Amino acid sequence: MKELVKKQLAQSIATMQAVLADEHIADTLVSVGKLTADAMKSGNKLLVAGNGGSAADAQHLVAEFVVRLTVNRPALRAIALTTDSSILTATGNDFGYDRLFERQIEALGQSGDVFLGISTSGNSPNIVKALHQAQKMGITTVGFSGNDGGQMRCLCNYNVVIPSAVTMNIQESHLALEHIFCMIVERFTFGEDFENKPQILSE
Repeated sequence: MKELVKKQLAQSIATMQAVLADEHIADTLVSVGKLTADAMKSGNKLLVAGNGGSAADAQHLVAEFVVRLTVNRPALRAIALTTDSSILTATGNDFGYDRLFERQIEALGQSGDVFLGISTSGNSPNIVKALHQAQKMGITTVGFSGNDGGQMRCLCNYNVVIPSAVTMNIQESHLALEHIFCMIVERFTFGEDFENKPQILSE
């Protein structure tokens, strides 16, 4: 069992090292952070969705935007489309699970928003449908995926594709990049002086 622990940690580290070595991922994250900050400063918002562990990621990320990540600052506009049980069950029952996020984007989205779809395979049907809806509405689309990016790759304006086919390693890298994404948005929104504020340890 000790060897299992070491093997899995080594695999996680190897995936993270591959992400670190991929300049395109870093460049894309900075670009997405800048456009999201610009959208928020213009009165628009970030919408985020995913399934399973990626749903938890969506909620985690949105909490960082709305509350705080490292320092106290004004709240940032972000909504997780994974949290309203009445909307989720009504949509699933009346229209089908594949339309869970598409329907919410139709209701809550507007041109100028940013939609982040998270899917380790890149093929989650409800994320794919949501991306189609976002495109129709003039919403910038961002995909966090793994392996080859799946169907999402051609539907997103920006793609962050983790070079792995192992779901848990993709999710681990997604979470690290989601935190960094929030940090980038904070710095583009609040300026260089923001970096000099004392950091907060909480939770």
